Amino acid sequence: MKKRVVITGLGIVSPNGIGLDSFTQAIKNGISGIKHDTELERLKFSCQISGKPEFSTEFSLQYFTDLELRNFNATGILYGVIAGMDAWQDAGLSIENNLEPDWDSGTIFGTGTSGIDKFRESIYKIDDLQTRRLGSTAVAQTMNSGISAYLGGKLGLGNQVTTNSSACTTGTESIVMGFERIQQGKAKRMLVGSTSDSGPYIWGGFDAMKVCTFKHNDSPENGSRPMSASASGFVPSSGSGAMVIEELETALARGAKIYAEILGGNLNSGGQRGDGTMTAPNGAAVQKCIKDALLDAEIHPSEIDAINGHLTATAKDAFEIENWCKALNRSGTDFPYINSLKSQVGHCLSGAGSVESVATVLQIHHGFIFPNRNCDDLNEDIVKRIAPEKIPQVFMNKQINIVVKASFGFGDVNGCIVFKKY
Repeated sequence: MKKRVVITGLGIVSPNGIGLDSFTQAIKNGISGIKHDTELERLKFSCQISGKPEFSTEFSLQYFTDLELRNFNATGILYGVIAGMDAWQDAGLSIENNLEPDWDSGTIFGTGTSGIDKFRESIYKIDDLQTRRLGSTAVAQTMNSGISAYLGGKLGLGNQVTTNSSACTTGTESIVMGFERIQQGKAKRMLVGSTSDSGPYIWGGFDAMKVCTFKHNDSPENGSRPMSASASGFVPSSGSGAMVIEELETALARGAKIYAEILGGNLNSGGQRGDGTMTAPNGAAVQKCIKDALLDAEIHPSEIDAINGHLTATAKDAFEIENWCKALNRSGTDFPYINSLKSQVGHCLSGAGSVESVATVLQIHHGFIFPNRNCDDLNEDIVKRIAPEKIPQVFMNKQINIVVKASFGFGDVNGCIVFKKY
């Protein structure tokens, strides 16, 4: 028998809110976390706006010791540890300093890169013959599994502790992987999520590819425009989302709060065949990923109330909607409600899937659909397929039962997950 899996804790570090209360109010009210970025302007980026979580060193000291923060230069690990530890606390779980770790609990926490600013610092110090000044945590900050290693140690996790990495699909993939581990009885509880570093060394390559918008440097909050006719590229951003997911029986036995249930999910690749490339999705694979996620969840497409899309504000938005319509065989006024958190926070890259999944689960738990910003001029190729009222531009107070979240990443990789009200 497959185990039922529920979500019992959430944590969030986002450009428009840190902590559940702040983030929930922000997404309900469509508050943007996109701002002018003086560093990107100084470096003469085409796109000079970004989304970055903002907090003080004093705030960081609630999660790290002063010694740990000495010579620390890995924003993604900062974000991930804060989100992960907040999710753990939100789930009502304690942190115990026992001789043995918690064998029943583990983490799959993803990232695209780790400590890229620390890498830069290391290169300069090595070139200047200052290798010994790198500090004892240089390796932990720059290894890709640094985020899961930090969380595993802080929480004393004894089950699987690892980091996944699949571009913009990373966060959604981590949830599916943790879900499957619990479902198979290999763990009772998993901390899942993902994170992304901030800054020009992460975002520079995307600016060079000309996939970031350059048309809103003087109006940052208007820059991220998923599903808009005037969308001109994504806004680079960063952050972290985290979930504690666990076996239903274990959650009920300890009287845990339950945000939602995970019914199923799917991960696949388009193999960079057909219309798929390193940077563009294979539509056949996207549709198969969605269909297979619904099969795994044992639900019919007609049961879906809402979709949280990938929808990056690029030319691929209309193609994504086309794939949803074909996969679900739903269109026009029959199409589910759909929104994109990127309209508020930009594209958090490897952190996107988890940040957006936290927003998705909050909608189910509190009974609302958050608004899409900046799409009053809807893309005509999108409204040919789905009714405009299915793309809400104002807050909707609405009870929703089943929401599907999907992410599509460079390398032609896809992830889809089905959440249900418990």
